Amino acid sequence: MHAILQISGLAILVVGAIIQDVYSDYTDFLHGKFFVGPILLIIVGIIVFVVAFFGCCGAVKENHCMIITYSVFLLIIFGLELAGGITGYVLKQDVQSMLEDNLNTTSKEYGPGNDDITKAWDIMQNDLGCCGVQGPEDWKVAFPNSSLPHSCCPNLALNQDCTLIVTHSTKGCLPSLQATIEHYALVLGGVGIGIGVVQLIGVIFACCLAKSIRKEYETV
Repeated sequence: MHAILQISGLAILVVGAIIQDVYSDYTDFLHGKFFVGPILLIIVGIIVFVVAFFGCCGAVKENHCMIITYSVFLLIIFGLELAGGITGYVLKQDVQSMLEDNLNTTSKEYGPGNDDITKAWDIMQNDLGCCGVQGPEDWKVAFPNSSLPHSCCPNLALNQDCTLIVTHSTKGCLPSLQATIEHYALVLGGVGIGIGVVQLIGVIFACCLAKSIRKEYETV
């Protein structure tokens, strides 16, 4: 059981790190609260790994106090994982409106003098194969003469101009980014709650073990 808990802790850590890495590419488009869940999973994953080792020592030594302490830690961890999981599902409801507002705002700031926003848009358009908020036409406000950011034309040479009349990405970034963020929000929720159930089983198992050890002491 302790090995399973250690593996689950490692799994939580890895999933949290992956989601954090994905979200970090879109920092300019996401509210800070979206980073709480992944960071919480990373912290919980580390704690679970350490606590599982502590519980293993308690079981080997048949130490009643260590097992009870282990159970309490697991219960606290279960609460944190449940909170992280619920956060993922709750934030999913805010994705569309948040992204639409942030994409519309930052698209007007694209260009010289706003390197971070420009880089964020280029990364997104390259990674997701998209262009503009709802489509390439959205760039008409920021780009004259039907020009587009070069990241809208991934197959075009760097010395060539990207415009509406050459081959370019035709889908908007809002639907693509929304699908990506919602997917990872669901993963965050599923992993947090799913592995939290495993931790709860661990609490029950540890309590039964502690009760058994206590009975042995009383018998002796």
